[in-house]
Amino acid sequence: MNLSNLKPASGSVKKVKRIGRGQGSGRGGTSTRGHKGAGSRSGHKTKIGFEGGQMPLQRRVPKVGFKPINRTEYVGVNLDVLQGLAERFNLTTIDFAAIQEHGLASKNDLIKILGRGEVKAKLEVTAHAFSATAQKAIEAAGGSIVKL
Repeated sequence: MNLSNLKPASGSVKKVKRIGRGQGSGRGGTSTRGHKGAGSRSGHKTKIGFEGGQMPLQRRVPKVGFKPINRTEYVGVNLDVLQGLAERFNLTTIDFAAIQEHGLASKNDLIKILGRGEVKAKLEVTAHAFSATAQKAIEAAGGSIVKL
């Protein structure tokens, strides 16, 4: 094998459709654009979701509910997850750095401790928010909470 007899695998290279090269090519005249209309003109581009003047799907479907613009979104971490961290890594204080280090949240997230599961260890938990059940469970186990 040498460079003079290399060629691509069969079927991997398609022939280019040459448009606007005269009537004999079979793609002359209107050059596959059809007759008249916006699509035949240069510079034509339709908007995303445009359905030819028909009411677009996005406007036909009813809108439901209310979505506040400045809503604060929290990453939820449950009590059973905290208990698992405490057991596995022998932790007594769980703060934002520990949660981030173990891949439960990224650096810009806000953390809320939620009440699923139970805590047996005495933990000092630091987070941005706590649910009422989580707060009671942590304090019942002898731990404490700190809000950021």
